[in-house]
Amino acid sequence: MNKLETALRDLSEMDRLNSIDSPVHRMSPLAKFLITIAYIAVTVSFDKYQLSNMLVMILYPAFMFSLSGIPVRTCFYKLRIVLPLVMAVGLFNPFLDRVPVMRIGSFVVTAGMISMVTLMLKGVFSLTASFLLVATTPMDCICAALRKLHVPSMLVTLLLLTYRYAGVLTEEASVMTDAYLLRAPGQKGVHISAWGSFLGQLLLRSMDRADDLYASMKLRGFSGEFAYAKDVKLSASDTVLMVLCIGAFILFRLVNIAGLLGSLFV
Repeated sequence: MNKLETALRDLSEMDRLNSIDSPVHRMSPLAKFLITIAYIAVTVSFDKYQLSNMLVMILYPAFMFSLSGIPVRTCFYKLRIVLPLVMAVGLFNPFLDRVPVMRIGSFVVTAGMISMVTLMLKGVFSLTASFLLVATTPMDCICAALRKLHVPSMLVTLLLLTYRYAGVLTEEASVMTDAYLLRAPGQKGVHISAWGSFLGQLLLRSMDRADDLYASMKLRGFSGEFAYAKDVKLSASDTVLMVLCIGAFILFRLVNIAGLLGSLFV
């Protein structure tokens, strides 16, 4: 199995996660989208030295994982390529900010170390929340929620088609790669001398598939306006949960919950 086939399998795996029946999956896409945006906004708003304040933000993804039935290891496996890039943010902070903050035995904790861990956790928490949104909500429903927020239909349709037909492009590239490797046994990947013709053929095949897909969309009544997903209305319970979640995020931002809990046990 080549890397392109692995990518196709990952895309189909996301569709399988979307089909799970759980309280999170049954929530209104609009509510989940607004909760995710609020969570990310509050998470990134913490100061780079407020590590203890920000740790409480882990409660939201932990609650959503347990409620949705999606394993945590699945999340980190799907994000295995992006996570190292996020973890690299602030990697040089310990060398740039050497102001001592505390001492644990003979080990000195500097402000740069704290800021490095804080920035890393911000990225991990934000990616986890985004994964939970995509894993529990079909892309059609996310795009429908964007239209309810009056995002321009052109941008929404472009997002939907990019997500939906990325698999088509990947499948074409996978077929071409297999055909090339059959003609060049024992060779690893496409040789640099064949990159030009390979990309040209991929472009032509993709244009042919795009014409067929567009014709199919026109036959099904596509007129440029979003009307693909089932309309899941924002229920009273979803509204209450959304308000509670956003209110909790704001509370976590304004109050040092970790500090209060620590003072109770000291």
